[in-house]
Amino acid sequence: MNTLIVYCHPEPTSFNAALRDAAIETLVSIGHSVEVSDLYGNGFDPVEKPKHYQNRKISDRFEPLTEQRHACKTNSLPADVAREIERLEKSELVIFQFPMWWHQQPAMLKGWFDRVFVAGGLYTSKMRYSNGYFKGKTTICAVTSGAPIETFTERGRAGGTIEYLLHTLNYSLHYMGFTVLPPQLFTEIQGSGFTYRSEEGFQAHLNTGLQKWKKTLSSLDKLEPLSFPDWKDWDERGVELDA
Repeated sequence: MNTLIVYCHPEPTSFNAALRDAAIETLVSIGHSVEVSDLYGNGFDPVEKPKHYQNRKISDRFEPLTEQRHACKTNSLPADVAREIERLEKSELVIFQFPMWWHQQPAMLKGWFDRVFVAGGLYTSKMRYSNGYFKGKTTICAVTSGAPIETFTERGRAGGTIEYLLHTLNYSLHYMGFTVLPPQLFTEIQGSGFTYRSEEGFQAHLNTGLQKWKKTLSSLDKLEPLSFPDWKDWDERGVELDA
């Protein structure tokens, strides 16, 4: 199986990097080929802007979706976007590895969604949800947080369950046709100034997280995919049937 890890963290020695490396080791050991898209390391530009499009459809104003559609039709997508799409097309499993910042994914990763999931090429009005471009591919988010696991409840200090906090991200992946597995959360991942354990205790905690991730990756087929509404659940206006 071909796996793509979309890795989003600016620090090469972070726990996110350790989780990335653990995923590579585990997946290769069970026969996967693994490619990493290191967004910070590659200097990916997350901001959609006019200068990305040299062959413009409209020159006097910038309409991002219009330019994305035009670039798809004219085979003139920005090189970094074309590279990311090629990686996605080769993959069967996509792992998103990132820290929770302000209860969501980092801006770098949000910008990756904005620029890479191009209108007209990877989605249209009919090519969405169960008819999505990436139908048949599987995805999963591996997420770190400094908050304790006990706070990830409906009314807990973390702001909700991890499924609730990442609902919009996972819904976007469903929109693109992916089968979305439940996000995997690694908690109390804090810098040295915020660690309330001994150094030995903290390292043991991190090692437990790595072992948990390796075990999960070795048995992804046992995870029940998240459930989302789809075409069968809506009327012609996109409103829930019998609502």
